[in-house]
Amino acid sequence: MEIAELKRRLESCSLKIQQFRGSLDLDSLQEQIAVNEAQMSQADFWQQPTQAQALINKTNQLKNKYDNFQKLVQELDEVQVTLELIQEDPSEEDLDQEVATELTSLEEDLHQYELTLLLSQKYDQNNALLEIHPGAGGTESQDWGAMLFRMYQRWAEQHHFQVEMADYQAGEEAGLKSVSLIIKGLNAYGLLRSEHGVHRLVRISPFDSAGRRHTSFASVEVLPELDKTIEVEVNPDDLRVDVFRSSGAGGQHINKTSSAVRLTHLPTGIVVSSQAQRSQLQNRETALKMLQAKLYQRELQAQQQKEANLKGEQLEIGWGSQIRSYVFHPYTMVKDHRTDFETGNGTAVLDGDLDTFIYAYLQWQLQKNGSY
Repeated sequence: MEIAELKRRLESCSLKIQQFRGSLDLDSLQEQIAVNEAQMSQADFWQQPTQAQALINKTNQLKNKYDNFQKLVQELDEVQVTLELIQEDPSEEDLDQEVATELTSLEEDLHQYELTLLLSQKYDQNNALLEIHPGAGGTESQDWGAMLFRMYQRWAEQHHFQVEMADYQAGEEAGLKSVSLIIKGLNAYGLLRSEHGVHRLVRISPFDSAGRRHTSFASVEVLPELDKTIEVEVNPDDLRVDVFRSSGAGGQHINKTSSAVRLTHLPTGIVVSSQAQRSQLQNRETALKMLQAKLYQRELQAQQQKEANLKGEQLEIGWGSQIRSYVFHPYTMVKDHRTDFETGNGTAVLDGDLDTFIYAYLQWQLQKNGSY
């Protein structure tokens, strides 16, 4: 590889590290780690185990942020030294390949580190609750809902995430009426929160004998699964509990017992269902988790709206707004309307190739916020 190309890549890596250094307050990081470690050394630290574990986890995150940055700086220095050796003695041909290999490793490490920094919001590391609801349009929209369901399943498989289906309502002729998923894995929510919103499909409908073009919509809701450090009280008197026979996939017990549970929160009208577990008790626990997440998110949104009103700000219309279009006629293109990122390979996207869209969204959000 030409030395000029190696130098260009090295300069790009150096610039990225400088950007990290400018956004990270390393002195503040060290100070916060020291404060947390002082708390952890107190004799009564474990009197509240949940809060104690949360502080340990937070401290470990801060340490990783600091230590991994220092490792990147060291990697950069090592590559610079090797490149200088080549420039001093061009006959050292073997070093060309060594530098190229080291640069590739550094570039990958930089990308992973940046992704870690981008996934730094409060619940990013949590599991994700994802729901798909087709819009009006009958079979056409319900089929679109099923296509999105498959897309997220494929994406989760590629990331080795576990997918649990809490509730599935099949469409009358094809597709689905709704589906609720729990996607389990580190940073599942942080990665998937970019998918929250309305997704639009334009295609020649396979259900239209005249071969006409149809536009379909489906809403995707993404919430973090709350851990034990977040308490959301639900008054049992505010709940209507309905039990019914499961109708989705789940084995021989399906339709034999009334194990599925539907919870209706009367004050807000929020409805959640779970039918994936074998017992009514398990389904009730799953449904209650989903309800608590929705109530917590509702409260957060109310607080954000109140703050925005006081400041005279206009919040984005998240729900009901179209975030992405999947066009398959008269041309092929998938475009995110927030970031303007687009690709002509729509088939790959529907096969779960979402990472470029997710990364573009995280970068876009970073630019709005101004720092890591």
